[in-house]
Amino acid sequence: MSSESPETLVETVAMDAAERRSVGVVALISMIRMFGLFALLPVLSLYATELENATPLLVGLAVGAYGLTQAGFQVPLGALSDRVGRLPVIIFGLGVFAAGSVLAAMSDSIYGIIAGRLLQGAGAISATLTALIADATREEVRTRSMAVFGIGIGLSFMLAMVAGPLLAAKFGFRALFWIAALLAVFAGLLLTLLPEIPKARKSENWNLLPALRADLLRVDSYVFLLHTIMTATFVALPFLLTDQLGMVLTDHWKIYVGALLLSLVVAVPMIMKDHRQGSGRLIGIAVSMILIAQLGLTFFSFSAVPVLMFFAIYLAGFNFLEAALPARLSILADDEVRGASLGVFSSAQFLGAFIGGLIGGRFLGHGRPGDVFFVCALLAAIWLALQGFGLARRSEPSQ
Repeated sequence: MSSESPETLVETVAMDAAERRSVGVVALISMIRMFGLFALLPVLSLYATELENATPLLVGLAVGAYGLTQAGFQVPLGALSDRVGRLPVIIFGLGVFAAGSVLAAMSDSIYGIIAGRLLQGAGAISATLTALIADATREEVRTRSMAVFGIGIGLSFMLAMVAGPLLAAKFGFRALFWIAALLAVFAGLLLTLLPEIPKARKSENWNLLPALRADLLRVDSYVFLLHTIMTATFVALPFLLTDQLGMVLTDHWKIYVGALLLSLVVAVPMIMKDHRQGSGRLIGIAVSMILIAQLGLTFFSFSAVPVLMFFAIYLAGFNFLEAALPARLSILADDEVRGASLGVFSSAQFLGAFIGGLIGGRFLGHGRPGDVFFVCALLAAIWLALQGFGLARRSEPSQ
């Protein structure tokens, strides 16, 4: 009986008005910012091949380049936000992201696109946005707050999958960079809608060792693998749809949106059931879904129906982990280094995006998307072996 009451208590605690407003505004800012990145995913690898000096490896680098600078700047900007406050860091990051978008929009070569993507990534505020949500909410409602944050990003993803190919086909893919720049400015204006948020306890020094505990690093490794697989998948998937299935670019959104809607049928109940902010059993299930999906895309991508089915399975696992992993880390991290801890987490996330772009470009070099999906399946199998269904259960305190 006692083992159920804490979960029942968590379910009955509601967010107050200030928490709802804070979570809503921060989620909207993140949605707008991420739209500028997501809209490029389904088209950049196709259009970049037409640029001067383009090679498969450089195309993969263009897709994932933002992850390198995101990885490099998340920790220092997250730690800086622990000392000077979240809002100044967020405003700075949005400005840098807008500048990188303008640089890429004005570039004619693959190298200019890579440079713009690197500058986009230097506006590394994902950790600071997540820390701001943690500052604004009580622990009892933290999971639901992070779930709203994650579902908002999922909605942004869905809209981007529809709009990206259509906008690129009508106005050219550079228009997506101009749109990203304008949206970054708009996101900065939305900060004025935030209510008063209690200031986080400021760190007295720059010691990052509390952000590098073993339990935190384990979650960091999970998000690294998650985004490595995600970026590599999106390097290869547009080529699968175009070259193997014969779909025109303006029809790709049907696969993306159909798969995303189907995935929510599974992902949302998993998120609601995850009272423990990333339980080992549910993480194991989600990783298994990603493994099955990547194997399916490798061996059964002969028509649109199996591709839609396996991509939906992949997105269900991905969307659950996108919500569960940051929620788990925000609970585990110490208050005074929460920004730095989430900075390490986000660095691992975006380093994974960078490595995933390289993997996608390297294994797509022979024109076989299935090679990329098979490597992603191997990564998921390694993740599953390292994590295990019992590992997190043993590490979690018994109730």
